[in-house]
Amino acid sequence: MSNEGKKVKVHYVGTLDDGTKFDSSRDRNEPLAFTCMAGQMIKGFDLAVRDMQVGQTVNVRLEPKDAYGERDEANVRTFTFEQLGGGQDAVVGQHVFLAGPGGQPFPVVVAAKDDKTITLDFNHEMAGKALNFEIELLEVED
Repeated sequence: MSNEGKKVKVHYVGTLDDGTKFDSSRDRNEPLAFTCMAGQMIKGFDLAVRDMQVGQTVNVRLEPKDAYGERDEANVRTFTFEQLGGGQDAVVGQHVFLAGPGGQPFPVVVAAKDDKTITLDFNHEMAGKALNFEIELLEVED
């Protein structure tokens, strides 16, 4: 029976191929709740949960296309400080937030900087990476 369109709660542990844990609902002791296949989650995670049964645990490996996509070097852009209205105090490697068209903040990473320009990486930090998840389905609401 499909969980598509249903509210679900899961516990998950996310790791990279080298075993590094990047996220875990278990560590927070807070299950993740979302509507399955409603576009709230990355594609591969949604697909993994869609056909699970309550109490079931699955291990899935998601290629970048089913997670946060491939890295795109076109998403690394250089600006003058004047164009951004600041940024002189930013540090390479720092995560900063810019305002999107609707005013919503979105994260970027400072990739490089000199005395006149700053280079920002707009790629998601998990772009280009395969992700591994252990997912346990805790609850399904119709």
